[in-house]
Amino acid sequence: MMPDPIPDFLLASPDATLLTILEPVLRALGSRVEIALTTEAALLAMTAHDPPAMALVDTRLAGPESGSDIPAFDICDLLVRVRTEVSRRRMSVALISDEGSNRECGLLDSGLIEDIVPRAMDASWWRLRIEMALRVRSQSQELEALREASRRNLQMDHLTGIYNRETLMAVLFRETDRVQRMKGSLSMILFDIDDFGHWNSHLGADACDDLLRQVVARASRMLRSYDVLGRPGKDEFLVALPGCTQAHAAMMAERLRGVFGAPFEVEGKAVRLSACFGIADSLGRSPVVVLREAEQALACAQAAGPETVHWFDDPQPIPFDLIPVRMLAGGDDEAGQA
Repeated sequence: MMPDPIPDFLLASPDATLLTILEPVLRALGSRVEIALTTEAALLAMTAHDPPAMALVDTRLAGPESGSDIPAFDICDLLVRVRTEVSRRRMSVALISDEGSNRECGLLDSGLIEDIVPRAMDASWWRLRIEMALRVRSQSQELEALREASRRNLQMDHLTGIYNRETLMAVLFRETDRVQRMKGSLSMILFDIDDFGHWNSHLGADACDDLLRQVVARASRMLRSYDVLGRPGKDEFLVALPGCTQAHAAMMAERLRGVFGAPFEVEGKAVRLSACFGIADSLGRSPVVVLREAEQALACAQAAGPETVHWFDDPQPIPFDLIPVRMLAGGDDEAGQA
């Protein structure tokens, strides 16, 4: 395993003696070191597009140089401005202090800084303190990564790695809000694998789990980066298509049919799957209502036979080989309703 890279440091201090001690210590650890002599320079460095991972900020730091048209601001102002733009995950801040006053302890309690470090220490002590800070940072990053993984596990279907039903609904509500604000379009395609219970009884649960993962992998390659794919049911999948009308959704359903064009291979066997598709148009309405319409459209498609698509507001399900060519070619909305 490769060791964690040593983060970049900012030394914000006008104290030449302190800089003479600290800069060689940091460089010996392999860090890139940037120096700021004023609060103005420190603010620019700490709020840059790629800020340093750690900043050591001296309480003796002065405001802008005389003659500057930038208003003076103190350390507290600096830290507040930084924390409004840069999260603790991206940069940790330690305050170099002479005495550790109540005001400085208040900065620590408020979360504006992570540590208060006494000034009067030699190089060996500074190295020890910085190495300890690096270990704490590394452990914090590992903990945050574990938390993020835990949050993701709660959001995702454990089998296929796509959104589970709960997260899917939350995403659909967010997309519906966007449709309402932007006066845009959003269509949903609900598809279900035909007679999947047959394969479950013949191949077993593990093999069918593998089939579902293969279906998701193929379907994901058909979608745009901002399309939404989720698994609301065992062998049922939902695709939400921002910016798409029903006519465009029909084109996407045809592409998704290609997911089932080639046989799937599982446990050395070639398995031919098919699916039915139900399409509903959001029109800015509640995702609960639209999903119910997609379910009704899917039920009609399944009643008509395998590999059938049905729009919610159409009177008859349409097998894919009978979908109008003008629709699959991307006709206008009126053609899509024909």
